[in-house]
Amino acid sequence: MKLFQLVLLFMVLPVVVYAQPGYIEVTAPVNRQLKLAIESPRSLDVPANSPVAAQVSDVIAFDMNMSGAVIAESRPQQTTAADLMFGSVDFIPWQSAGFDLLVRGEYTLKGEKLTIEFRLFDVVTRKLIAAKRYLGTAKELRRFSHSFADEILRVLTGEKGAFTTRIAYVSTQTGNKEIYVMDWDGNNPLPLTRNGSINLNPDFSPDGREVLFTSYKRGNPDLYRRSLSNTAEVPVSNRKGLNITGSWSPDGSKIALALSKDGDAEIYTLDKTGGHPVRLTINPALDLYPAWSPDGKQIAFVSDRLGKPQIFIMNADGGDVRRLTTSGDYNVNPRWSPKGDKIAYSRMVNGAFNIFTVAPDGTSGVQLTSDGNNENPSWSADGRFICFSSKRSSGNGIYVMRADGTGQTKVTQGKGMAYFQPVWSAPW
Repeated sequence: MKLFQLVLLFMVLPVVVYAQPGYIEVTAPVNRQLKLAIESPRSLDVPANSPVAAQVSDVIAFDMNMSGAVIAESRPQQTTAADLMFGSVDFIPWQSAGFDLLVRGEYTLKGEKLTIEFRLFDVVTRKLIAAKRYLGTAKELRRFSHSFADEILRVLTGEKGAFTTRIAYVSTQTGNKEIYVMDWDGNNPLPLTRNGSINLNPDFSPDGREVLFTSYKRGNPDLYRRSLSNTAEVPVSNRKGLNITGSWSPDGSKIALALSKDGDAEIYTLDKTGGHPVRLTINPALDLYPAWSPDGKQIAFVSDRLGKPQIFIMNADGGDVRRLTTSGDYNVNPRWSPKGDKIAYSRMVNGAFNIFTVAPDGTSGVQLTSDGNNENPSWSADGRFICFSSKRSSGNGIYVMRADGTGQTKVTQGKGMAYFQPVWSAPW
């Protein structure tokens, strides 16, 4: 049975920002990363809420260590007599311990009402670099912590992180194939579908507020869209045959997908409500998995027109079709990087799938994974990370890695179930 046949079965309130103008200038020897200390935030409540402090430190440390920009370390609160005031810091102990940067925080938690403030200091120059205060509820604590980690990355690199984004994926934990969403680090998993059927190939809208997916809940593989804020599953395409592997255009105005209404599976575009179908491929082979370039001018897709699945690229109107992958005889699951300079995909190597990247002109191919069976890569909004599904001796689940293949980390927690087809959201 061909792979293409198998695949079918298968608010936070406004923040108050006050930071010193200018850009961080921290220097370190080229043979080491900067070291960041995250001090457990100080509670202004009596008694203190220690679980809050521990959670904040762990979230920021995880984000920053995964970023690869720094070596981050959670530290218990160690305010000295010289820095009892929140804005005052005794930098000598931190310098002596070899730290370049310091995060401090303080918070109040009154019932469910949370106020938390973070500050980032350059230990070397002894200056405040950035500060933010967040107002919201206790449930938003992790989100606030991820948001400040984004700010740290912006200060260090000039580009904000994607730590407040989410990942949608398919899981069999209920016994059916249902779609879930979770924070990028695997926390707060929530079911998106609960229809007791087969639900596949989720894709986030460009604003991160809707998910497109295929469901067999009415017997046929039909395409639906669903907002994260309500439970309505709105039909997009229920044409005869396949309505699968839907993909939002970068501006959200169109959807590319595979339809078999006229025979074999071909790539079409629809408007976002499912109307005005335009056929892009005309070939007796199977064409699936369309993936838009970030500028919306090109679409990568998978076709077995050469006998085995390979990845091709065409213009968004279906013209100028050219082959992308020339190595390997089984290449699938293309996903364009946010900057448009790379395409991640899965290739079968010695009987197992692994994640590769390649430039859109077919050059600069790199293998990123080598352990287990790895499929369905998807880029983070900032292009720093790739999520993917993997079956390994260390456990089956959704993994996250840096774009160069380092830091491969399992983020899903459940055992004894399947996790697959992850897709990363844009910031929202």
